Amino acid sequence: MKKLLLAILLLPALAVAGLLATNNPDPLPAASDSARRLADGPLPFARLPLDLTDRSRPTEANGDFPGAPARRLEGHLWYPTEGGPYPLLIYSHGFTSNHRNGAYLAEHLASHGFVVAAVNHPLTHWGAPGGPRVADVVNQPGDVSFLIDRLVARSDDAGDVLAATIDGERIGALGVSLGGLTATLAGFHPTLGDPRIDAVLSIAGPSSFFTPRFFADDGTAFLMLAGRDDVLVPWEANARPIPAKVPGGELVTLAQGSHTGFAGGTAWLRWMKNPDALGCWAVKRNIDEGEEADWGELLGTAAQGIDLSATVELCTVDPLPPAMNVLRQQALTKLVARAFFERSLAVLPTTRADAERFLGETLPAEQPDLSYATAP
Repeated sequence: MKKLLLAILLLPALAVAGLLATNNPDPLPAASDSARRLADGPLPFARLPLDLTDRSRPTEANGDFPGAPARRLEGHLWYPTEGGPYPLLIYSHGFTSNHRNGAYLAEHLASHGFVVAAVNHPLTHWGAPGGPRVADVVNQPGDVSFLIDRLVARSDDAGDVLAATIDGERIGALGVSLGGLTATLAGFHPTLGDPRIDAVLSIAGPSSFFTPRFFADDGTAFLMLAGRDDVLVPWEANARPIPAKVPGGELVTLAQGSHTGFAGGTAWLRWMKNPDALGCWAVKRNIDEGEEADWGELLGTAAQGIDLSATVELCTVDPLPPAMNVLRQQALTKLVARAFFERSLAVLPTTRADAERFLGETLPAEQPDLSYATAP
């Protein structure tokens, strides 16, 4: 009887395990450069908890949350435990997401020689007090700068576990969705930005309200990675214009790429026709369309390169198109992220040249559902 009861109790767990073991995408061809570069790197790395408080800036009141006199940033740091110093990358999560959804990228990048920090921004993560609030994105570039300050200082401290780990002259920012917007603001905004940032990777980040003036004369490397069938941040308005809008800007497009598929922790969504069905549900139930609609006033002025007339379309496509398997989408995201940051931040010219050739030529040739574009 006990054995029968145990078997009955185990059935749901076994069913879930069986589902997660199937519907996997085909592996990359073993002899391809893509498969070689997708492998974990040679460096051992560790994950360090972060719990930092920026006492110079408050957390604004939000719903039934009265606000706080400081901004608390909790998350993790992934760093190689041998050698260094290495480039520092700051990852920002999307709206209603959290820092753990960037772990798959952080682990891959750390094994290849990057230090990656990811925290929960105080008012836009899933468990934000008072509920997630899009408008707090204007405070998130300050979070990025605060993290850079603290982590570079720790690397300069001979008694710290991170001593001599970070090269403060090689810094990048990346993020998914609202996190991609955060990285873009941190890299380019004339008053919110941080001049120490050398490279920005926006993964499905909103950008329709940025004009060419916003990106002019900056010199920061910029790449947009986007899904062609993204229904939360539509490709046509946000991604397609990047090569013409940003000097030296690059665009990598995934055919049938979704928005939600870029977030880690979504492996089980590979059974869905399009995981954006869940992404739209999560975002729309937490967004106040009246409060958050005016992106122009939220982000700046026309003189700063903000299109005050731009609007953001959100989940207007019905029915949803079939989407790429999320595991394949995340594998391609790893390849793009590593190549972009190696091309932009590596010390050795040969490493930069190899990454540039892979990103612009080899990867699109080997992966027919991925395309690369830049201004001529």
